[in-house]
Amino acid sequence: MTEVGDGPPEPSIDFVPALCFVPRGVTKERPEKIVLTQGELARIIGETQNELNANEDDDEDDDDEDEDMDVDRDEAMAAAAGGAAVNENANLDDEFNFQNYENEANSTVTNLANVVDADEQVPDEDEDSEAEDEIIKPTDNLVLVGHVQDDAASMEVWVFNQEEQALYTHHDFLLPSFPLCIEWMNHDAGSDKAGNMCAIGCMDPIITIWDLDIQDSMEPTFKLGSKGNRKKHKEQYGHKDAVLDLSWNPQFEHILASGSVDQTLILWDLDEGQPHTSITSFEEKVQSVEFHPEEAQSILTGCADGYVRLFDCRDADNVNSGNELKWQLSGNEVEKVLWHPTQTNYFIIGTNDGSLHYADKRRSNQLLWSVKAHNEEISGVCFNSQMPNLLTSTSTEGSLKIWNFNSTEPKHVYEHDFNMGRLQCMRQCPEDPYTLAFGGEKPPRCAVFNIKNFEAVRRTFGIPDDE
Repeated sequence: MTEVGDGPPEPSIDFVPALCFVPRGVTKERPEKIVLTQGELARIIGETQNELNANEDDDEDDDDEDEDMDVDRDEAMAAAAGGAAVNENANLDDEFNFQNYENEANSTVTNLANVVDADEQVPDEDEDSEAEDEIIKPTDNLVLVGHVQDDAASMEVWVFNQEEQALYTHHDFLLPSFPLCIEWMNHDAGSDKAGNMCAIGCMDPIITIWDLDIQDSMEPTFKLGSKGNRKKHKEQYGHKDAVLDLSWNPQFEHILASGSVDQTLILWDLDEGQPHTSITSFEEKVQSVEFHPEEAQSILTGCADGYVRLFDCRDADNVNSGNELKWQLSGNEVEKVLWHPTQTNYFIIGTNDGSLHYADKRRSNQLLWSVKAHNEEISGVCFNSQMPNLLTSTSTEGSLKIWNFNSTEPKHVYEHDFNMGRLQCMRQCPEDPYTLAFGGEKPPRCAVFNIKNFEAVRRTFGIPDDE
């Protein structure tokens, strides 16, 4: 019998702060595997050590200058990790808290814990099954899961198949620092073919770009930004602090936007690997950014100074003039902004007090409605392109809520607790807006769920039972 004290200690921090879906049919059936020679491995280790040494030297010189930024960085990490050290309170007899799930007749949850259990039951000799799992099918989505465990950070690449209700890990790779946001892009800089890339923003100011068709990478394809090196006379460029959110522009595929603790928004030219435009019209951390779904020049931002700002980026000289449209949320930090995918004049705002606000871009500094949706900060919002009046929201209090709304009011439809602790993030499947992925701090820490399984949702929105 195994004693509680045997084996490695439970991690004090273990949660999913960021995740992202990859559309079906874009990933190679068999991602290329990297096999490093001893020389290549030695080069990577040497470059990493040199970078660490250079950072230590610069840190010693910059301690006084960066004291305020360090405080902001600590606050950002604490906000993302808040309450994550809870494993000692878990019920060992019911590790995954299944007894607390709603027992709805048609309810189906796919989660990491279930998949791990299923994998452990597969006999070692079942090599055919393992080989099949390596293949990415045209009907598979990838789910990119940022994972933090104590002082280690990684991105896990999971395969999700909606038809088969399957979710399992395909591979993972280490990240240079704590991940805060992940964005998929199909633009491969320097190539005339569509790519399958992801950008990751971390506590580190450098944005890393990874090729998802390459497996077992030890380093990113390229990086956006540089901390600089005084001894080597390399200038710093890009962000100076943690990157809190990313938004790729699918209409101008070489443009990626990033918001940061350093109170700036940068539009990056991916082909050049350099900032195209830097917007500094902020008085606090830029926490949420999103390009307009139809107007490629328009970008919406949510800031910890309590303002939502809408910029027209066609005139690079005018973006810092203070003439942008604004919406003020007095006394609150803006955590999330999101455009409606089909009624594109409208957008939703989520704040740190758990409120949701609905606005029209044609009415500056006016809100159509507001509701106290949650008791803690909003960690995720999703519209539904197939059901325009359906809205979902999550909060760090741990609950998912579903709303039926129009231009004048929202009505609460349903609430569900996945017993995953503080829900840190929520993203939507590109092919099925009813399928959502969640990241939390308790096992299973990541779950994929179809909200049509809730009877209240089917009844409210007229969804047939056989769908």
